[in-house]
Amino acid sequence: MSEKKDKIEENVNNENKTEEQEKQTIEENNCEQMENGNEESVAEEAEKDPMQKMQEELDALRDKYLRSVAEFDNYRKRTLKEKAELILNGAEKTVLAILPVLDDMERAIENGAKTDDASVLKEGMELIHQKFGKILEGIGVKKIDTADADFNTDYHEAIAMVPGMGDDKKGKVLDCVQTGYTLNEKVIRHAKVAVGQ
Repeated sequence: MSEKKDKIEENVNNENKTEEQEKQTIEENNCEQMENGNEESVAEEAEKDPMQKMQEELDALRDKYLRSVAEFDNYRKRTLKEKAELILNGAEKTVLAILPVLDDMERAIENGAKTDDASVLKEGMELIHQKFGKILEGIGVKKIDTADADFNTDYHEAIAMVPGMGDDKKGKVLDCVQTGYTLNEKVIRHAKVAVGQ
């Protein structure tokens, strides 16, 4: 009987050990799951962190892009407005410079009605012409020189070729029919000339 009793106790002990082992295994599994759960939540937080960082960077770049586009658009509008103003009022300086010549011409016309002396009228017209020439030079307009000049297609336009003038006059400007002008070294009207052939 004692053997039976020992066997029963042994079985009970084994069952208790088995139950304890199962409990311990369950607890270990629970601990592992909790640890895994914590690791997953830490991993999720770690994943959220880079995602949030990327989203913040994206938002910052988007804001910078929108600001740049707005700034460029404002610049474009401002330049268009300035160009339109230049086109409309660009000649203001020139017109203001020429108005005194117009005033002189009006005075000459008024005084011309009072006198019959042609030399006075001629002298007045020469003074006005000189004043007008100085004003044009002041704004950068210059005459193209044609006296004894070689024919140059950059400055001259040949309207006539005069044959039989001799070898020394060949390719030279003989006569200027219409004066040419440059504005700040750029030809704005070619001189119309007769050229020796």
